[in-house]
Amino acid sequence: MPAISVIDQLGVNIELTGQPKRIVSIVPSQTELLHYLGLEEEVVGLTKFCINPEHWYRNKPRVGGTKKVDIKKVAALKPDLVIANKEENTREDVAALQHIAPVYVSDIKDLKDAQEMIESIGVLCGKEEKSKELNDTISSSFEHLESSISQTQELRVLYLIWKDPIMAAGKDTFIQAMLDQARFVNALDTDDQRYPSLNKEQILSMKPDVLFLSSEPFPFKGKHSEEIRQMFPEQHVVEVDGEAFSWYGSRLLKTADYLLKLRQELRVLP
Repeated sequence: MPAISVIDQLGVNIELTGQPKRIVSIVPSQTELLHYLGLEEEVVGLTKFCINPEHWYRNKPRVGGTKKVDIKKVAALKPDLVIANKEENTREDVAALQHIAPVYVSDIKDLKDAQEMIESIGVLCGKEEKSKELNDTISSSFEHLESSISQTQELRVLYLIWKDPIMAAGKDTFIQAMLDQARFVNALDTDDQRYPSLNKEQILSMKPDVLFLSSEPFPFKGKHSEEIRQMFPEQHVVEVDGEAFSWYGSRLLKTADYLLKLRQELRVLP
């Protein structure tokens, strides 16, 4: 089989002698993508946060977490390709893994980046046709979203990802890109930090119409959400699916529909 070569999203040339037979993924949303592409046998390792698909999570070897990869466990699996991400994984882990196998590193800031990654993974893994079909379907779903909400008013939102301290998603993030897709205006307009900590006074000064409480990385629900509601009684507080806003693989098949439903639910605020 001829050699395969792609440029990853950090500009590194990834060269394989043929289609990979042993893949380790240390990025949850890209693990889900590999499953969608039909790489059941090829994926031999993943992280403890790669929860989808569930049968992979339960049955395939785990190599630590996204921020603390067990390099020895990866080496023992003898991969011929590792899938990583600039934000999810540490530079030190990626550098160590590059001594074991070629490492494709994604850097996802928006829908275009996500689709470029999907195309590249398809090329690397011999799944070009399926990845193209996936991208075409994703594009169609977001075009439908755009046309459906083109006349909808913009809403100022603050997307909270953590509690104690309260942290929010800012600019230059994939979450920001998904907010933009649904005509949500991020009330956090600072360029200083991508995920800054905020106090109550700072949040009130931003005057968001809605506070989004993400299901990940902090699992806002129940008593945690109620605490936020009591802290900000004048704001509309909504629990949202964090995976819909931050998973940039095959999960994007569902994202546009989720965002459209969310927009419809928020059409008239109390």
